[in-house]
Amino acid sequence: QVQVVESGGGSVQGGGSLRLSCAASGFIVNRNYMGWFRQAPGKEREGVAAIDSDGKTTYADSVEGRFTIAKDNAKNTLYLQMNGLKPEDTAMYYCAAVKPGWVPVLALSWYTYRGQGTQVTVSS
Repeated sequence: QVQVVESGGGSVQGGGSLRLSCAASGFIVNRNYMGWFRQAPGKEREGVAAIDSDGKTTYADSVEGRFTIAKDNAKNTLYLQMNGLKPEDTAMYYCAAVKPGWVPVLALSWYTYRGQGTQVTVSS
């Protein structure tokens, strides 16, 4: 059974940091595209970061230089290190896995598997 479970969200002040984790089961993280997308109330879903099976990373312009996506193959887990957080980063963050061939890399809400999300709230 395929499952991805996010954790690590919380409330921080602007400029702070958080690390999100996505524990995967039923498939191998290292062999698939994986990534994170977010959605804030009243806003469209936004692909944040993605990583492919070779470790190539892609970031949205809004987070480039502040967020880092990485994977731990031994733990079959994906991470998102978020530094320099801003109030506009406030959103529910979702882990996504396995990209269909026709889907652009950052169209993460179209990936095959998604978790339930973890809330990130950044205060000014």
